[in-house]
Amino acid sequence: MERKYWVPALERAQDVLQLIADKPSRLKLMDLSVATGINKSTMFSLLHTMETLNWVIREKGDTYVLGSFFGVIGNAYFAGMSLVKLFEEKAARSVERLGETFQLARLEKGELVYLAKKEAPAQVRLISEPGMRLLAYATAMGKVLLSALEDSQVLALFEEGSYQAFTPHTVQSGEELLKQLRTVRQQGYAVDQEEIVLGFCCLAMPIVDRNGKWIAAVSCSMPVHQWAHKRDLAKEEIQILTQALSATVPL
Repeated sequence: MERKYWVPALERAQDVLQLIADKPSRLKLMDLSVATGINKSTMFSLLHTMETLNWVIREKGDTYVLGSFFGVIGNAYFAGMSLVKLFEEKAARSVERLGETFQLARLEKGELVYLAKKEAPAQVRLISEPGMRLLAYATAMGKVLLSALEDSQVLALFEEGSYQAFTPHTVQSGEELLKQLRTVRQQGYAVDQEEIVLGFCCLAMPIVDRNGKWIAAVSCSMPVHQWAHKRDLAKEEIQILTQALSATVPL
């Protein structure tokens, strides 16, 4: 990197902030001085300035934690990066590794609304596209998000006797749906085995915000002939992706 216009003070401040972020409430001035090689008087000036700017907070035991400034900056950063952008950025690795299509969707009442799709090169395309809506009970992402609701809330979304059979494998009653959702709650993921389209299977997990709310879901879809040997890898890859998205989703 070009260092002609480098500002060493900023680099020192970043080093200090990184240490405090890694070990909140554990490091005092001397600990930071030793760890960074910055002399005590310079460290005192750095910490005093950062404390005044609300970059850090000095606690009662003279240890440090990050200040509220970074909460404001963090929220501003994530406000500029929607969940869709984050998904598109992070799903590329998953698609490349698995060679299958990944999708992002959210639940709106009883419908699953598709938000984004990262498609793998294939001769057969999935029917779902961003903006498309499907009945949630027939999809893996829909079922995983329905599983976060109370049984009574789920039953209120779908009138008994009106369950549409997209394929012979689609759930046909509230009782059957609740049984599937109990399984989803136990295992932490949902599957769709040719329930919305014959010839395709799908596995999905939720994206959870920092308040513990299930705000969306990610799925991996594949032809049924790939299901047996790719299912476990898909589960692993979705878990990595949903955890990454959950960790970065804005409040």
